[in-house]
This record gives sequence, structure tokens and C-alpha cells, in this order.
Amino acid sequence: MSLKHSLIPAALIGLGLAFAGSAHADAITVYSAGPKGLIDNLAKGYTAKSGTEVNVFQGTTGQVMARMEAEAANPVVDVLISASWETATDFEKRGWLVKYTPAKTETVPAFLKTDYAVAQGVSALALVWNKNSGVAKPTDWADLAKPEYKDLVTMPDPAQSGSSFELVAGLRSLNGGKMDLFRSLSANGTIVPGANAQALNPVMQGAKAVVFGAVDYIAMGSAAKGEAIEVVFPSSGTIIAPRPAMILNWTKNEAGAKGFMDYMLSDEGQAMVAKVFLMPARTDVKADRLLIGDLKLLDIDTASAYAAREQILAEFKAAMGL
Repeated sequence: MSLKHSLIPAALIGLGLAFAGSAHADAITVYSAGPKGLIDNLAKGYTAKSGTEVNVFQGTTGQVMARMEAEAANPVVDVLISASWETATDFEKRGWLVKYTPAKTETVPAFLKTDYAVAQGVSALALVWNKNSGVAKPTDWADLAKPEYKDLVTMPDPAQSGSSFELVAGLRSLNGGKMDLFRSLSANGTIVPGANAQALNPVMQGAKAVVFGAVDYIAMGSAAKGEAIEVVFPSSGTIIAPRPAMILNWTKNEAGAKGFMDYMLSDEGQAMVAKVFLMPARTDVKADRLLIGDLKLLDIDTASAYAAREQILAEFKAAMGL
């Protein structure tokens, strides 16, 4: 999610180095916009290894930012794990991050790390098809504008999901800056019910047949639990969404925060990432799913996309009749 353009709280803008710090210097607090099971297991594992207590808040990026805003006068978060790389880019520009290179980052690709942040893992966007829907499995994005999918498609709202926004921007660029695909989807009855979960649930329940632009690991996890859905990576390409982890510079337990980052990138920590069907940040960690090198990726200039975010969202709303 683009914090700079949509979710960054006004109360945080004026904050600098004069933070009150974490409430308990012998513990750390981690805020994570991601799977609750993953962050809970990472917290438990790190505490078992280090003895350092880890307090956790998990939610959407919007919920995480709202909590940070509420705590602006006395911030407590030490480590932040976001659902969008734009968070790390923006926070680094604002001077809010601690420079740190965790252990085991040698096998993390260069585009998944900076001096101030490193990916916990990576997701990709895909089509998610209900196998019991009675319609054929789609193979590409444009398939969902065909008559057989009329009134059977959902899509996450790019105003609420950073990865969905990047997909819209990427497909817009692929189509010469035009929104024709989304106009066709709208004419075919595609709905935009909310964030990622709101788009996926009707498909899992059988009320709809396909999600356009679902976060892959969530659907893979549901399929592994027996849901009659299948993840399809479109033939024309998709986007990936690295999940940056970073240390906030108001932490009063920098050693504990750094230790958590090390643990997250350890063999044990990355195995936990792979278990929830995210792509591990480290290329030497195995996962039971397609990895970045297996996917065809859309060419997207994220900096330019976010610079034009409001324009792209306005064009999307117009195309979808929202």
C-alpha cells in the first residue's frame, strides 16, 4: 500500500527522532500486515531462541497505520513488516529507519533488500478460480471479460490494496496507458467488493467464480485446507509484492529488533515463511510453490505508478463505474 499517497497518518508526518520509544526496553513490538499465523510463529520462535518477549499486532496495512497514528505521541512499534515495498521506500526517505543488514541476506536478491529494509517474503497476484463454478478455468486476465464469466468475477479494490493498485498500473501500462480492459470487466459485471479477503470470500463460497488479482499465498493456503479453488498465473504476466521488514529508529531495544530481523531471515524463520505459501526472500530456501524465477512478470515502474496514483485510481473508478 502506498503510505505516502493514501494511508500515512498526518499525525506521523511531523514526527522525527524525538520519540518516546517502546514501553518495555526488554521486549520488542512487531507490527505485521500479513498472515497472523506467520507472525505469531516468528514471535514464539524468536522468544524461544533469545528469551526476548515479542508483542505482536497483525492487521491490514491500513489497520497497522491507524494504530501507529493512535500511538504517535508514544510509539511502541520496533519492527514493521509491510505488505508493500513502498512503505520501506517512503519511511527511509523520511529518516525513520535504522540501517541494518541482517544475517543470511547473502542469498536475498538485490531487489529485495536495501540498507534499511529486507523482504520477509514475496507474494504474487493471480487469478483464483473456483473449480466447482461450472465455468472453464481462465488462463489470462482478459479472459474474464468474456461472456461466460459475466457477473461471476470479483476484484480487490486498488484503493485499499497496494498490490492490486500495482497490478492495475501494470496492466494499464501493458495496454498503452488505457483502461479498456477494466471497462470490459465492468461491462461484464465484475464487482470490486473491498480488500483482498472481501474479493476472495465470494469465490470460495461459490457465489462467484473467479478473483481477478488475488494475493496468491492466501488462496494457496485455503486450497491446501480443502477449498475447491485453484491459483492461475496469467499467461501475459503478473506482478510480485515483496513484504519489507524494517526497524523503526525510535526503538529502545535496537539489539532485540536486530535479533528478530536475523531470526526472520534464518533457516527456521524462512521455513515458516514458506509454510504459509509465501515465496521466501532467500533463494536457497525451498518452497512448495512457484517462485519468482518461474513467473512471467509485468514490467512496471513503481515509482512512476505511485507518483500518478491518484490519477490511476480515478481512471480505474471511472472505467469500473465506481
